[in-house]
Amino acid sequence: MENTKEILEILPQHIRNEVISLKGVEKLQELRLKVNKPLMFQVGNEEVVSNYKASIQDIKLILQHISNYSIYAYEEEIKQGYLTIKGGHRVGLCGSCVIEDNKIKTIKSFGSLNIRISKEIEGCSNKIIPFILRESDTLNTIVISPPRCGKTTLLRDIARNLSDGMPQLKLKGKKLCIIDERSEISACFNAIPQMNVGIRTDVLDNCPKAEGIMMAIRSMSPEIIVCDEIGTHKDMESILMALNSGVSLITTIHGYGIEDLYNRAVFKEIVENQVFKRAIVLSSRNGAGTIEYIYDFDKKDKLWRN
Repeated sequence: MENTKEILEILPQHIRNEVISLKGVEKLQELRLKVNKPLMFQVGNEEVVSNYKASIQDIKLILQHISNYSIYAYEEEIKQGYLTIKGGHRVGLCGSCVIEDNKIKTIKSFGSLNIRISKEIEGCSNKIIPFILRESDTLNTIVISPPRCGKTTLLRDIARNLSDGMPQLKLKGKKLCIIDERSEISACFNAIPQMNVGIRTDVLDNCPKAEGIMMAIRSMSPEIIVCDEIGTHKDMESILMALNSGVSLITTIHGYGIEDLYNRAVFKEIVENQVFKRAIVLSSRNGAGTIEYIYDFDKKDKLWRN
């Protein structure tokens, strides 16, 4: 229950009771509320549907608790479709979007919420770190994973290990910068990471990847940059610029295997430039965070497979 403490604090008592009574609550990943629809819980790989139907008042009360009864103070976060609360948990928002100059100004008349429980599993990357090192150098690495298979949890722990160092591997800690576009990796609350991302790690929170990578290089002199879910041509340009600056990169994409990197046109340039040296492919076959294989781009073969 420890990891859901901050979640329980923002819920109305009757919904709180629903959460507490869940079988396997320690595996709770998501709580979804839709007006006039049953509460839905993602508990591990199982979806649990409640008999209770959420009301508009439930959603209003949760948002009031999150914002300390001043929802307008959070317009910048709301227009991006989510709020991050203490503990690093994320509340996704859906409703009527207010458009100004062809951009979303804010969201109003909220109709549904998706509360995602943030979890860190310290040590989950310990066995992977030797595969992404060459002597003391960090190899450019991409984590390929379908949704909800633990890629961000793994990425966070890789950052922690590289930042703190690993005496057992004679690895000294490295200066690292996380470009956290959606506040998922470090889960910042009031600019302070709620997750352990390492003692030598700086975080640019709520910052677009392309701009953040260049800001970090100019101002923070990182040895390694970590970011999540690359996928635009602008991302590719900034990645190539970072590599030309001598910075190592650890990042992720959504996918099911190495083929997804080779087959998408947007990744053509970084594939041709042999940007990445390692790929870590995840699945949920044996639960979230199952490592299917580790791929060597130079050898075009698997270094390790499950």
